[in-house]
Amino acid sequence: MAQEITLSTATRNNLLSLQNTTSLIGRTQERLATGQKVNSALDDALAFFKARNLSARASDLSSVKDGINEGINIIRAAVQGLESMESVLKQMKALAQSAISAPESSTRAKLASQFNELRSQVDNLAEDSSYNGVNLLKNNVTPFQSGGDQLTVKFNERIDASQVNQLVVSGLNAADFNTIMAASAQATGTAGVTTVWGQTGTAAVSGINAAIRAIDSALVTVRQAAQNFGTNSAMLSIRAEFTTNIINTLRGGAQELVNADLNEESANLLSLQTRQQLGTISLGIAQQSEQSILRLF
Repeated sequence: MAQEITLSTATRNNLLSLQNTTSLIGRTQERLATGQKVNSALDDALAFFKARNLSARASDLSSVKDGINEGINIIRAAVQGLESMESVLKQMKALAQSAISAPESSTRAKLASQFNELRSQVDNLAEDSSYNGVNLLKNNVTPFQSGGDQLTVKFNERIDASQVNQLVVSGLNAADFNTIMAASAQATGTAGVTTVWGQTGTAAVSGINAAIRAIDSALVTVRQAAQNFGTNSAMLSIRAEFTTNIINTLRGGAQELVNADLNEESANLLSLQTRQQLGTISLGIAQQSEQSILRLF
């Protein structure tokens, strides 16, 4: 049977103190290496899980923020389309007004040809004002029945439908879409734009004035739609900024719970290294009394 090694009380106390100091040095070095005072639930379970929950919510809100930014871009694409449509409608109106003041039928015919080229762009602009497959101006599946797509933007990370905070942005409705499209077709007539504008007298002027009235109505619709979308975009921008601030607050709170004070830990390491050296010297002194027995032999 192996004999148990017996240490003196002084040696054992000094050895235990040295072991504790070595353990503290290891913990301090880990904090300096990771920058965190809580690296696992063993260090501080309460702080660890609180920080993890805060970080998890911040991550969820980051996804929500991405959705908000995408919503802003979708609305921005629609507004840009409406602004371009407004510019085209203004040019169409200018051509129609020039046609009224032009006495020659040949001049009116040329203006009508230019009008035709512009009016085809109104629908094209509406169709091209999409972002990531969402078009608030024109639904490409059933464009003349449903108007634009509907946009839903979530503002929080909740899953329960009763707790979800969101903004629903309705696309351009069918009536407004048809009002805009009517501006590019009103002057066509049964015989076509060129024929109607190429005539002289009351019939031609009446047809051109009808086109101008339709364009004016379309301009009002376009401006109102752009204003509505702009209001929604402003709201989304406010929510995006708010979400960014909340994310920063959550991450800051999580860091305060687990991050280490590197200046304090550096000072602790220096103090512990000094204590380790003193402990080693103290252990050597405690063992001198045992070594003195060797002098008796």
